[in-house]
Amino acid sequence: MTKTAIVTGASGGIGSAIAEKLCEEGFCTSAIYFHSEEKALALSSVLIGRGFNAVSIKADAADPVQVRNAVEQTVKEYGKIDVLVNCAGVSLYKLLQDTTDEEWDTVMDTNLKGAFNFCREALPHMIRAGKGRIINISSMWGQTGAAMETVYSASKAGLIGLTKALAKEVAPSGITVNCLAPGAVDTEMMATFSEEEKKALCEEIPLGRLASPREIAETAAFLASDKSSYITGQVIAVNGGFVI
Repeated sequence: MTKTAIVTGASGGIGSAIAEKLCEEGFCTSAIYFHSEEKALALSSVLIGRGFNAVSIKADAADPVQVRNAVEQTVKEYGKIDVLVNCAGVSLYKLLQDTTDEEWDTVMDTNLKGAFNFCREALPHMIRAGKGRIINISSMWGQTGAAMETVYSASKAGLIGLTKALAKEVAPSGITVNCLAPGAVDTEMMATFSEEEKKALCEEIPLGRLASPREIAETAAFLASDKSSYITGQVIAVNGGFVI
C-alpha cells in the first residue's frame, strides 16, 4: 500500500529536497508552504511531471485552524498520514537585547508551535492506524546555541525537547518521533553570508564543506522508512563533524 507524507516548509531548500526524496521513495506527498507560493507550485509541478503523486497546500504552521485544514485536506486526498516532517522554520540573526516581542513570537510560533500544531493534528490519524513517523528538523544550534541567534537556538532546542518527550508518549501507539539537527546547509538561509564568510565557515567544519539539502533529505528518508523502526527519541546530527 502506498505511504503518505506531510512535509512542512516544503518551499524551502531542505523542505523541498525532503519532499522530492520522499516522492522518489514512493510516498504520496503533501507539500505545505506559507509564503513562497511560486516555489511551492513549481515544486509540485516538477514532481507531478516526474510521475509522482504530490500536492501543494498553503498553511501557516503557526495557525491551528490552517494546520487542521491542511491535515484534513491531506487525509481527504490520500486517506491517511504515515509520515510527518516538520521543516517549517524561520531564522533570526540579532542580539538578544535588540530583539522585539514580535520577532520572538514569530520565531517561536513558526519553529516550535508550528511543529506542535502539526503533531497535534496528525497524531490521531497515526494512533488510529497504530503506526507513524514524525521527523522534526531542528539545528545544531539547538544542541549547542549560537551567539546572535539566541532566539532561533531556543526554538530549535525546544523542538529537541518536544521530540524526546513526544517519543515516549506515543511509542506505545507504534509511532516513532525523531529529530534531525543539520549543520551549515547550502540553502537560501546562507545568502546573507559573503563568499569569504562561507569559506571561513567551511574551514571550521571537519569535512570542509557545507551540506547539500539532498544530504539532509537522505537522512530524513531513512527515518521515514521501515529501516528506522527501532529508532525513536533520537537527535541525528548531520553536520559534517561541526558539532561532535
